[in-house]
Amino acid sequence: METCIECGEKIIGRSDKKFCNDACRNSYNNKQNKDSSNLMRTINSKLRKNFKILSEQNFVEGKAKTSKNKLTTAGFDFEYFTNIKIYKNGSQYFFVYHYGYKLLEDDMVLVVKN
Repeated sequence: METCIECGEKIIGRSDKKFCNDACRNSYNNKQNKDSSNLMRTINSKLRKNFKILSEQNFVEGKAKTSKNKLTTAGFDFEYFTNIKIYKNGSQYFFVYHYGYKLLEDDMVLVVKN
């Protein structure tokens, strides 16, 4: 008989089982993935917040203009985005899913819906 690698209880069943039940299996795997899960959870939280802030802009024909300061004050973190797109004219847009923004002069930001 083998014992559960999470709780040490005796395992009943197949000879290759590692856990006595699903709760022990989940607990063990959660402990193994804790660091990467916390990192991913933190990053996803920042991306969701950035997405929400961009989506709340006053769009006219798919575009909105605001200041970098207003976005930062609302909690926007310019270090977190999902991709960068550089257009043929050289314009560089940072995207948070389907909302993009371009940094303009005088700390202004152009926000677009793609």
